[in-house]
Amino acid sequence: MSRKPDSAPLLIACALGIEHLALRSGDRTGAGGRVTLLRTGMGPRAAERSVVRALAEPAHAGAAVLATGFCAGLAPGMHPGDLVVAEETRDPRGTTACVHPDLLVKELVRCLPGRTVHTGPLTGSDHVVRGQERSALFATGAIAVDMESAATLRSAVRTGPRPVAAVRVVVDAPEHELVRIGTLRGGISAFRVLRAILPAFFEWHRSLLLPRR
Repeated sequence: MSRKPDSAPLLIACALGIEHLALRSGDRTGAGGRVTLLRTGMGPRAAERSVVRALAEPAHAGAAVLATGFCAGLAPGMHPGDLVVAEETRDPRGTTACVHPDLLVKELVRCLPGRTVHTGPLTGSDHVVRGQERSALFATGAIAVDMESAATLRSAVRTGPRPVAAVRVVVDAPEHELVRIGTLRGGISAFRVLRAILPAFFEWHRSLLLPRR
């Protein structure tokens, strides 16, 4: 039996406990179909294992996958609490194109008016990036870096065709490096933004289910 369009699942993946807490406590208004919040654990290997395992479950067959959580901004002028919508994710294993990032930008602007939204390539790393390495990654054209998004999206599309996307909240930036997430003002700001953006994810997911003209 085929699944009804309005019940198509959405898998939202994050790595850290604090990210999972923000999402669990967020506004679930507008959630359509079945939504799963998956905590993958930190790093690309953990993300890959968790996503492949989750998508092997019948309940997640055909699920759209959205990677989210915190990231490090690479571009000068970025601030904690800014949003990053990936046009593609990159890492040494390849590039994954994101589906309808423009719709995510539109919904995030509506969800959080006045909040800055950056779009561009999101690059992956297997460690926390600081200092000169941040500048080197920015020189490749990437606007932000995190440890899990590229592995999450690559693993998702490898298991079968599906919509994928990545939205990250800047927790530190070139002029605003943090020591520990959640203990300084930038971490608290990023937590509040992450908690507020679930409705934008749900609207993006809903739009994927509508007939295209």
